[in-house]
Amino acid sequence: MKTTPVKFNNTVLRDGHQSLAATRMTTQEMLPACEMLDSLGFNALETWGGATIDAGLRFLKEFPFDRLDAIKKMTPKTPHMMLLRGQNIVQYTHFPDDVVEAFVKMSAKHGMDIFRIFDALNDTRNMLTAIKAVKAAGKHAQGTICYTTSPFHTIDKFVEMGVELEKLGCDSICLKDMAGLIPPKVAAEIIGGIKAKVKIPVNLHTHDTVGLGLASYLAAIDAGVDWVDTSIVPFANGTGQPDTLRMQAAMEHNPRQPHYDEKTLQKLRHYFEGIYSELGKFTSLKNEVVDSDALTYQVPGGMLSNFRTQLKEQKMEDRFDEVFAEIPKVREALGWIPLVTPTSQIVGVQAMLNVKFGPWKNFTPQAIDIALGYYGQTPAPVDPEVRKLAAEKSGKKPIDCRPADLLEPRMEKLRAELKEKGMPTDDEHAVIYAMFPMELQKLYTKEPEPAPAPAAPQPVATSKPVSTTPATKTTQMALGVDGKTYSVLVEEL
Repeated sequence: MKTTPVKFNNTVLRDGHQSLAATRMTTQEMLPACEMLDSLGFNALETWGGATIDAGLRFLKEFPFDRLDAIKKMTPKTPHMMLLRGQNIVQYTHFPDDVVEAFVKMSAKHGMDIFRIFDALNDTRNMLTAIKAVKAAGKHAQGTICYTTSPFHTIDKFVEMGVELEKLGCDSICLKDMAGLIPPKVAAEIIGGIKAKVKIPVNLHTHDTVGLGLASYLAAIDAGVDWVDTSIVPFANGTGQPDTLRMQAAMEHNPRQPHYDEKTLQKLRHYFEGIYSELGKFTSLKNEVVDSDALTYQVPGGMLSNFRTQLKEQKMEDRFDEVFAEIPKVREALGWIPLVTPTSQIVGVQAMLNVKFGPWKNFTPQAIDIALGYYGQTPAPVDPEVRKLAAEKSGKKPIDCRPADLLEPRMEKLRAELKEKGMPTDDEHAVIYAMFPMELQKLYTKEPEPAPAPAAPQPVATSKPVSTTPATKTTQMALGVDGKTYSVLVEEL
C-alpha cells in the first residue's frame, strides 16, 4: 500500500464559488485570502477557467487576465491550475487551432501552471491541440476523463483512456466526476486500474452533491491516487468539493494523511464566511445539502434544478418523470454521450421535445450536430436511424474527422476586428474576443462598476442567507427548433 501523503488541490477560488455562489466572487474578495492559501503548501490552487472567465467578464466587469495576474502575484509559491474545455477553450463551441494555441500561450504567460483539459464527449482528438500547446509553453498538461455511467462506460474503458492520455504526452491524469456520482468502489477500481498502467500522477475530482464525495476520495486514496480536490467551507461540500479540514480529519491515522495547518484553515473559513454572506443572493440552501435526486436521474444536480424550471415554463411540470425517463434513451441514441457542459442541456431539451411532440419529431440543431459528428466522436455509435434523420432534417453530411479540422485560422481576423473597433489588439484581447465578443465590447464601451470592498472577517453565522437563485453557474442559451426558440440554461461544470 502506498504510504506517501496524498496531496490536495484547493478549489475555493474557482470551483468552490462556481458551485455554491454562481461564480460571483470578485478578484478583490479573493486577494485577502491569497497569502494564507499560498502558505499552506497545496499541490495547486485552482484559480481560473471553467465559468470564471465568462462570469468575471459578464457580471463582475473584470478583464480575465487581470484576475490571473493579481492572484499570481499574491500566491507565488503554489502552482496555479485551470479547467480548459479542450477545443472549446472556456466556451460551448469549437475554435480553430490557432485560437486554442494563443489562449494557452497567453494563459501560461500570465502565470498558469497546470491545465486540466477535458472534452465533453471524451474525444481525445478535441484535447490534443490544447495538450500540445501546453507542452510547447513548458507547462503541465493534465488530461481529463469525464466520468459518467452507461452500459458502454466500463471501468476498462476509463482505464484505457487514461493510458491513451499518457501516450498523448499528458503530465498527469484527472478522473473528473462532474455530477458527484462515482461510488467509492468504482473510484478505487478506476484509479487502481490507471495507476497500474501509467507512470504519471493521477488526480480524482468529485463533488459532494449526493454525499459520496468524501467516501470516494478515501477509497481512491487507498487505491493510490496522488491528488484530490478539496475546497474550504462555506464554499465546500454539497455541490462543491469536500472541505479541506473535513477531508484531512477523515484521514486520521491513515498513513497517507496530509497535514495542512488547521489554524490557517480556520482563519480562511472565518474569512470566507464573510464573503459567502456578501454573496447571499447567489447562494441557495439546496446546493449546500445532500440531494439524492442526482442518483435517481443520473444527471448533474444543477441541471435538475434548472430543468424543473424549464419544464414549468413549457407547462410540462406534470411530465417530469416522463422527460427524465427519456434522457437515457436520448443519450443512447446519441452514442451514450456524457452529461457535462454543454451536452447535459442538449440531451435534456431533446428529451423534453421527444416527450412533448413524439420521438425525434422536433430535432434541435445542437442534437443534430452531435448525431452528425460536429461535436466529435461519440463514445458509442449514434443510432443509424437517428443519424439518417439528422442529415435529412439539416441537409448536412455526417463527418468523421476532428471538427476543428473544418475551421479556418482566426487570430489575424480577430486582431483586425479589434483594431477596427478601437480596442486593444494583443493576443490576450483577441482570444477573449473570440469567445465573448459582446461582453468584451461592453467592458470597453461602459465604465466598469466598482468592485465591492472585501468583506471583513466575521463570526460564523448561526443561520445562512437562503435564496431561490440556483447557485450553479448557468448561461442562457437559445435553442431553435422548427422556427420556435426555446430558452434554456446551460449548466457550467
